[in-house]
Amino acid sequence: MEQWRRGRHLSTVVAVALVAAMLPSGEARLSPGYYRATCPDVEAIVRAVVARKVKETFVTVPATLRLFFHDCFVEGCDASVMIASGGNDAEKDAPDNLSLAGDGFDTVVRAKAEVEKQCPGVVSCADILAIAARDVVSLSSGPHWTVELGRLDGLVSNAGDVAGRLPGPDMHVKDLAAMFAKNNLTTLDMVALSGAHTVGFAHCTRFAGRLYRHGGGAAAAAGPAYDPAYARQLMAACPPDVDPNIAVNMDPVTPTAFDNAYYANLAGGMGLFTSDQALYDHVATQPAVRGFAKNQTRFFEAFKDAMVKLGRVGVKSGRHGEIRRDCTRFNR
Repeated sequence: MEQWRRGRHLSTVVAVALVAAMLPSGEARLSPGYYRATCPDVEAIVRAVVARKVKETFVTVPATLRLFFHDCFVEGCDASVMIASGGNDAEKDAPDNLSLAGDGFDTVVRAKAEVEKQCPGVVSCADILAIAARDVVSLSSGPHWTVELGRLDGLVSNAGDVAGRLPGPDMHVKDLAAMFAKNNLTTLDMVALSGAHTVGFAHCTRFAGRLYRHGGGAAAAAGPAYDPAYARQLMAACPPDVDPNIAVNMDPVTPTAFDNAYYANLAGGMGLFTSDQALYDHVATQPAVRGFAKNQTRFFEAFKDAMVKLGRVGVKSGRHGEIRRDCTRFNR
């Protein structure tokens, strides 16, 4: 019996070694229970901080969710977007990231500070951001899911690495799908993750070109057009000479609830960006949009699955990462 036990143990060790060998260099094996022994209360600590921050300002919800997405699509989910550079040359300084709201960064910094009090040097900023992204959704009437943990914080953060890696407001389905595919995300994942815009906001300058080029009526000749009434509403909020700091809700119906209204809005010509409205107008994505508009549970399930997959993108382990003491600075 003892010999059989030893043989079985050896087989297990060999199997684990083979799995590890098949993983790309630097890629972590994530697990929901990663901190069970070293920081068992980490999720409760983070959630308490996130809940307080959301009470201070609802902007925390879209800001944190967008921060997670922007982090994962550039260099992977490694909190590289959190780095503050004295030379303004880190990821957060790239033009595509300048509109990231400070409340998202503040949420992670606050949560990290509280976690460090209980578990110093144990939990990565990347994992804290992943937990916080889940919590802002569930705290705004959205779904709750199990977050896989075990990421390390990245060792690189360059502004020059951002261009071409993030979806733009004027992109169409073909290019969007190709970008998501590079991150092992399907077209369905893309449509589901776009639903985060149900609690988002956007600066007028991000869609002014489309608004005044395709603002309804005879002007709407090339590309997805706005519903005329919605176009007038946007023009009132975003006149041609608008302050570049002015922003509007991406979901004009239920802007502070994480729900499926975003998809119904698309069917009504109320997609704020070209990249939003294109999801309804393209044959490859319209069925999913219609399905999510009719069935919120279906949307929630797809969103949860897509967020878990997003959280696996480019995660770091071993010598490819670290546990930062300060989320905004590398340890070295």
